[in-house]
Amino acid sequence: MGRCRACGFVSDEISEAIGLCVKCLRENPSLSLEAVKRIREEWRKSLNLPLYPPRSGNITCHMCVNECSIPEGDFGYCGIIKNEGGRFSTISGGFNRAYLHWYFDPLPTNCVAAPVCPERENYGFYNLAVFFAGCNLDCLFCQNIHHKYMIKDGKVRTNEGVILSDEELFKIAMDPRVVCICFFGGDPIPHMAYTIKVARKIIRYSKKVKRVCWETNGLMDTKIAENVAKLCAETGGKVKIDWKAYSPTLYQILTGVDGEKAVERLKENVKILSKYGVLVVSTLVVPHYIDAVEIGSIAGFLASIDPDIPYILLGFAPQHLMFDIPTTSRKQMEEVYSAALSAGLKNVHIGNRWLLR
Repeated sequence: MGRCRACGFVSDEISEAIGLCVKCLRENPSLSLEAVKRIREEWRKSLNLPLYPPRSGNITCHMCVNECSIPEGDFGYCGIIKNEGGRFSTISGGFNRAYLHWYFDPLPTNCVAAPVCPERENYGFYNLAVFFAGCNLDCLFCQNIHHKYMIKDGKVRTNEGVILSDEELFKIAMDPRVVCICFFGGDPIPHMAYTIKVARKIIRYSKKVKRVCWETNGLMDTKIAENVAKLCAETGGKVKIDWKAYSPTLYQILTGVDGEKAVERLKENVKILSKYGVLVVSTLVVPHYIDAVEIGSIAGFLASIDPDIPYILLGFAPQHLMFDIPTTSRKQMEEVYSAALSAGLKNVHIGNRWLLR
């Protein structure tokens, strides 16, 4: 049972990693941000990852909203992109190679966009699932945290994944049983140059439809978002943006990056992606913290762009530093679902229903 350190509110949905209830988080942002600082620092130190997006380097990465200025020989916040001799490189040795693991996922899959996926009933075929190491966020509740262990101490671990060239992955994607490819992780953002190369090869050489999708936190540079949107539109794929929270303070607490900049970048990229008709948005409904206020605000913004944007509300499983709270309750899911509809969205779905209590 958790207790809010500010007001004393007691609930099994208050995580020790945060130590505050959502009301106090919103009312006292400075206290809120300080509350999670120590536990996130300790966690990142244990893996030898940068504690914060670096600011003291001689080259600045513009792949995502963090805009890390990376010192010589060090990594950016993602643990993938590094400064090698004053030039950008990656943990895998360059942007034409990536550290990942992949598998053939039989259709229909449990893809985030499953309710609106054109391939959802294409039995007998496969999605090529490409799981990348590393991420430009550090979510307290990460549902796939092993991607961080893959890059512990800045090293590639061959028992955790493989390094493939873009040509090697392209050849795997050309298997005639594969009708769609999903780049996820971790997050594909640190590997965007690689994924774009693979997508372009698929478009150029595949004689059959192969939909290319990205599942991402959506914080990539706006020019990258535009490129990805065009590739998705050409292949019939989707860009699935995982929008964590609407209020900047809560976003920063949950993810470890500048919440103001992140939410603004999300708004920019949502507008770009929606123009091409490839956007699907999801939110993990974290017990107590991602409430009707957060979901209603995200949904309201989406509805102002296009009320038909698909919005997927996902059930939460206790993971990583928020292992101490339960799964999402049916009551909370019903409340946020109603909030999304009331905000003007027409295409709202609930995912991971089996997790609800």
